[in-house]
Amino acid sequence: MRLKDKTAIITGGACGIGRCTAETFLHEGANVIIADVNEKAGAGAVQELHEYAAKICFRKTDVTQESEVENLIKSAENKFGKLDILVNNAGITLDAQLIKMEMAQWDKVIDINLKGAFLCGQAAARQMIGQGHGGVILNASSVVGLYGNFGQSNYVASKAGVIGLTKTWARELGRKGIRVNAVAPGFIATEMVQSIPEKVIEMMKNKTPLARLGQPRDIADAYLFLASDEASFITGITLSVDGGLVA
Repeated sequence: MRLKDKTAIITGGACGIGRCTAETFLHEGANVIIADVNEKAGAGAVQELHEYAAKICFRKTDVTQESEVENLIKSAENKFGKLDILVNNAGITLDAQLIKMEMAQWDKVIDINLKGAFLCGQAAARQMIGQGHGGVILNASSVVGLYGNFGQSNYVASKAGVIGLTKTWARELGRKGIRVNAVAPGFIATEMVQSIPEKVIEMMKNKTPLARLGQPRDIADAYLFLASDEASFITGITLSVDGGLVA
């Protein structure tokens, strides 16, 4: 029960890593608000986690819209009395090589992955400061934000930007008792991977020293550690959870 009586918002929480993180946090005693644009998936996640019915709810939220983000943050106080943890997990990919990438692809990825993280982090920080007892902000980066990746100019820029936000917020918010860290997943077996050809998946495994894809639970456990009091003296870092890929 490492998050007993804590309240967490998880953006992009309806499926994949976000969904697994929601379940992990609930199991560890937290109240959880799942935020996602996919209303059907969000409602489905809440239904699947019905054993935690009193401790979970869903809020349809477009993280690129400031008013929706503000309503999301307020919902934590309205529903559970406070906000302790924000997991900025919402994100998308729209890949193309530099010379072929369209502005619509660039804009949408930057809007959701970077602007969305900024808006949620800003609103959460204001809420946490107003409460006066600190908090935790966790940002989803990626190993490609550390070393780049072919055909992902927009995604890499957004995830490198998230690392920059993490370091800056850690400096700005530390004296308010708010810790800010990022997690940089490697190749993770989420719904997104199911559409990738088997030979590409095998290539991913071969590039990873532990010779397997990560599981959503691997990332959820990293978020759990960083959100817990066990990480009370850790802020401003980007934790690679990648099976040794960067090494």
